[in-house]
Amino acid sequence: MTRIFNDPSDFAEEALAGFCDVHANLVRQVPGGAVRRHRPRQPKVAVLAGGGSGHYPAFAGLIGTGMADGAVVGNIFTSPSAQQAYSVAKAADSGAGVVFTYGNYAGDVMNFGLASERLAAEGIQVDNVLVMDDIASAPASEAGKRRGIAGDFTVFKIMGAAAEAGETLPEVVRLGRKANDLTRSIGSAFSGCTFPGADAPLFTLEDKMMGLGLGIHGEPGLFDTELPPARELGEELVARVLAETPHGAGRRIAVLLNGLGSTKQEELFVLWLTVAPLLRAAGYTLVMPEVGELVTSLDMAGVSLTVTWLDDELEPLWTAPAETPAYRRGNAALPGGAAEEPTPDEDTTAPETFTAAHASRDYALRCIAALTAARDALHDAEKSLGDLDAIAGDGDHGRGMVRGIDAACAAASDAASRGAGAGAVLAAAGDAWADNAGGTSGVLWGAALRAFGESLGNDHAPGASQLAAAVAAFAARIAELGKADVGDKTMVDALVPFTETFSRLAGEGAGADAGWAAAAREATAAAQATAALRPLKGRARPLADKSVGTPDPGATSLAMVFGVFGPHLAGVRQAAGARS
Repeated sequence: MTRIFNDPSDFAEEALAGFCDVHANLVRQVPGGAVRRHRPRQPKVAVLAGGGSGHYPAFAGLIGTGMADGAVVGNIFTSPSAQQAYSVAKAADSGAGVVFTYGNYAGDVMNFGLASERLAAEGIQVDNVLVMDDIASAPASEAGKRRGIAGDFTVFKIMGAAAEAGETLPEVVRLGRKANDLTRSIGSAFSGCTFPGADAPLFTLEDKMMGLGLGIHGEPGLFDTELPPARELGEELVARVLAETPHGAGRRIAVLLNGLGSTKQEELFVLWLTVAPLLRAAGYTLVMPEVGELVTSLDMAGVSLTVTWLDDELEPLWTAPAETPAYRRGNAALPGGAAEEPTPDEDTTAPETFTAAHASRDYALRCIAALTAARDALHDAEKSLGDLDAIAGDGDHGRGMVRGIDAACAAASDAASRGAGAGAVLAAAGDAWADNAGGTSGVLWGAALRAFGESLGNDHAPGASQLAAAVAAFAARIAELGKADVGDKTMVDALVPFTETFSRLAGEGAGADAGWAAAAREATAAAQATAALRPLKGRARPLADKSVGTPDPGATSLAMVFGVFGPHLAGVRQAAGARS
């Protein structure tokens, strides 16, 4: 259990600040994460690792010569926001472009993708390399759906060495993708991990049991089995990884035996006594293997085995020197006299002022009231939403929604105090939600709230038809980013019934109040009905069977929020059962 913390919601930020202070000779903190203390004299590709906190030494611990130029750091097990990724990239860019590299999780893909669009629009070369090494998360025929676990480390190392050697952005990206294609991992957990401030782990196992095929965000294994002796565990891990040997792979391999947070180094050495001989007996030469904590999951007890098949291109990059706060290999002195740390420019941007019609400013106050009601509902439901998410996910949905709505309320009130109309108030709320919540739900809610506000505009108070158009814009943005359909067991399962019902009733001439109330009932029923579905998107997908019987947390929270929005946005009393 994580026992040392102040306010649990500040844990990730305080851990990053403490890390940067301890290692101030190598890294410096910037908005959204950290970058190298020293900038190169000559432009080089900036390799930016990223993801949620809770995986140390990934991601910030791998900043340094021969590895990452920076790390984008989200909340615990939660994707960083697009703004965080953009900020770190701007700080790390030295003129040769940037490449984001991260595990294949929906929130990371969305947020790093949005940041990449923004950087490209400013003329900065940018690309993304996704890591998909977890063989348990999808079959080989669907390798593109696999998530990234400890194979992140190998891919980051190879990309960092290539960038340090002066390779161009396209070449660094090519080598990173090649490393990903040749990397396979499998993991096993002996006990779940516990969030700071939580009184129970995200999942539990019976005594003398283990979960095989776990994720690194506190997800349980794909199935539970008896905990075998070390020899049998090693045989199981090696057999599963080698069964996925890439076509045409060579006989030289990089091997990681990774501890997930609470497994002692001595235990890993015992397991290595089985793993290494089996790999050698299969005809492989082990090239500079690593045994230790490389990509963790807070205090989870467990291990993972990663194999990367090397060739003449990848092996020199794997064995190249590196110096980071958490990992050193060989002699990686700073190249050619590093430049001094640049002095960050002071932010002299004046606060934005707004022009809006009086009616829109009045309606903006109703928008703030709606957000406040959602804040109260989400705070009350934080634990229950987290419990729902922990059945087949990482348990962070309640916390992420609370962080998002808190930031949204503050930003909306600030915008209103400067004369903003309804559209600008909701756009500001959406931007703040996305920037502070992180993760899949954060980027979706943030972008959708902005779309809702842009549809409303700042010239009038909306009637039923204008509200219906704004709801449709909200839903369209979710569909565009999330790529989910009804039946995939996501928030879309509650959003589509709400949107269709409200739009139909508005078109039939029903008042906004009656239409919203009916739509909220439909959304609540649809959210509850997701219990019967198997997830086809998101982190719950690899654990689809465990999710059956439990409503989707994203659909549940959406129905809840839209239910309490009604009395304020549409002037109705809350629909019975909408806040559940």
